[in-house]
Amino acid sequence: MNVHNRGEELALRKAQAAQMGGADKLARIKARGALNARERVEALVDEGSFFEIGMLNHSDVPGMEGKTPADGKVCGVGRVDGRPVVVKADDVSVLAGTGGRIGSRKSRQLVALALDKGYPIVNLGEAGGARLPDIQGSDGLSSMTVGTSLARRLRRVPMAAAILGECFGSPSWHAAFADFVVQVKGSCMAVSGPRVLEIATGEKVTNEELGGWQVHARTTGLVDRVADDEAGCLATIREFLAYLPSHAGQLPPRQAPRETAEQAQARQLDIARLVPESPRRAHDMRELVRTLADDREILELKPEFDRSVITCLARLDGQTVGIIATNPTYSAGAMGPDGCDKCTSFICMCDSFNIPLIFLHDTPGFFVSRAAEQKRMPGKIINFVEALALATVPKLSVVIRKSYGMAYSNLAGAGMDADFVFAWPGADISFMSPEVAVNVIRPAGRQDASDAEQAEERAEKARLYEELRSASAPWRAAGLGYLDDVIAPESTRRTLIRALALARGERNGGIGEHLLAAWPTNF
Repeated sequence: MNVHNRGEELALRKAQAAQMGGADKLARIKARGALNARERVEALVDEGSFFEIGMLNHSDVPGMEGKTPADGKVCGVGRVDGRPVVVKADDVSVLAGTGGRIGSRKSRQLVALALDKGYPIVNLGEAGGARLPDIQGSDGLSSMTVGTSLARRLRRVPMAAAILGECFGSPSWHAAFADFVVQVKGSCMAVSGPRVLEIATGEKVTNEELGGWQVHARTTGLVDRVADDEAGCLATIREFLAYLPSHAGQLPPRQAPRETAEQAQARQLDIARLVPESPRRAHDMRELVRTLADDREILELKPEFDRSVITCLARLDGQTVGIIATNPTYSAGAMGPDGCDKCTSFICMCDSFNIPLIFLHDTPGFFVSRAAEQKRMPGKIINFVEALALATVPKLSVVIRKSYGMAYSNLAGAGMDADFVFAWPGADISFMSPEVAVNVIRPAGRQDASDAEQAEERAEKARLYEELRSASAPWRAAGLGYLDDVIAPESTRRTLIRALALARGERNGGIGEHLLAAWPTNF
């Protein structure tokens, strides 16, 4: 065959690969309002930037060569906001997106490329797991193990995953490996599908019951965001990547605020009004966090998973920061075991990608209950502390209204190696609230006490309460050097920006030691 004929054959083979599973299957995908694999990639990356790798791949099973274009995986490197990103998209039009040996090998090669060159990884998932009969038999299974490349990623590059349809097996593993996961409503993520589950165990469940968005957003915490549609999902992944560096050896990119410094500071003048003086009155800490952030913009992770604590990415004067803030609107801001896991995971990610951490306290302590203890609450609290202690990025802590008990330590209070610890003037800091402490120190008196004795008891409790309330104020801690400063609420943003610049230092340019890089991506 001459070069001209080979050129024609190349064009034909690429045209066939571009048709994926064929016109009928692509039409069915479109009819259900979904994008196909190539459309998903194009929607994610900058226009015209995708460089495909392995387009001419196909299955190595005899007779399947013409039925498996790209072996069901569209892989390559594109750009997101001008930066290279490795992308892998499951092609559900090819044998339901199932993974064969060649497609799996291509995926591993892309991961190796990403780790070697320092490119983030994005997995666009919709697949029915491993392909039969490819994986059957001792040779089949041995040739298609999950491998160790992602397990040894060590957070050297950011990894994001999208759950876009039925995701069983491989796309679920990729999501569990990832730093950030977005699930589209109506999709499902699970180890195996309902049909396999029924055959294996007799249990009958729907996709939604097994691994729908509510399961993972509210119960398991395996997804970080939920999207109404694919466009929203892919836009959220782009937003996440914009906050992060391309790899762990870089600082996150700076993005200048749209508002002026004067506009941002004018917004701070009423910040104290967002927090009621009474510690018994709830407020939504999100509003305070938005007030502090550039352009009032944040990207919250796991917003529906233990809502007593907020974990979000934001920017201060253009610099990416990670914020952990207890939220009194839910459980009074008392974190439970899931909240501890949420914070631990977030600290690991931020520390691995050189993102400074800011802690905002308004909490009565940790949530105590029999259910919490049965979920290993002491271990969860200490996991959180260990992550905090090993984080080497700048850490700033601000007591907004109250911080009691062990939660004060977990939120980088005094003695926890934060670079700076601040408090608002109205802050209360103590082992427990004055109201509770009074009743512990002076339990209820005798029921048969006289009116005079009862009046005396009430007066003594009132005196003790005022004494404990005064001791909880920030002045003693500030006077003895446990707090670096007591700051006016309206100066909080300005103080944090200045403190971050100092905390970054000159020795390493803000690049941390990454002692948490090998910690699990799920707890």
